[in-house]
Amino acid sequence: MEARLNVFGNPVAQKLVQAFNAAGKVVSDSSLPAATQELVKIRASQINGCGFCTDMHTKDAAAAGESSVRLHLVAAWREATVFTEAERAALELTEQGTRIADAAGGVPDEVWANAVKHYDEEQLTALVGLIALINAYNRMNVITQQPAGGYRPGQFG
Repeated sequence: MEARLNVFGNPVAQKLVQAFNAAGKVVSDSSLPAATQELVKIRASQINGCGFCTDMHTKDAAAAGESSVRLHLVAAWREATVFTEAERAALELTEQGTRIADAAGGVPDEVWANAVKHYDEEQLTALVGLIALINAYNRMNVITQQPAGGYRPGQFG
């Protein structure tokens, strides 16, 4: 597969990616746990069919010490016993926020209330920002058909 656009060589794309990365730094510097951040990025990327981001974030998570069992079970997190209640709340919010167009009225109050049980206001803000941001990355990569499989952990950082 060949990408439709060279997002790494196009000046407008580079400016967009720099802005996305700046927003990503705000999230990564927050108190939202790093493992939760990677799980959120992986789950949204799976839902959106973004191979590029799924490849990147599973490899980055593994390099950071995430277990292969947890990585393999992200897509089936509801039935998996390897995630904390807080991670499960973040994954549910991720799914609802990623599939926002599928639900009249957006994210259900119960899903939000469950997230509030596990995260403070700073962490919730970071979590919402992260869900929005990974969805933006996913859409850019899916639309431009960025190929997956060649990412090396830390390649962009």
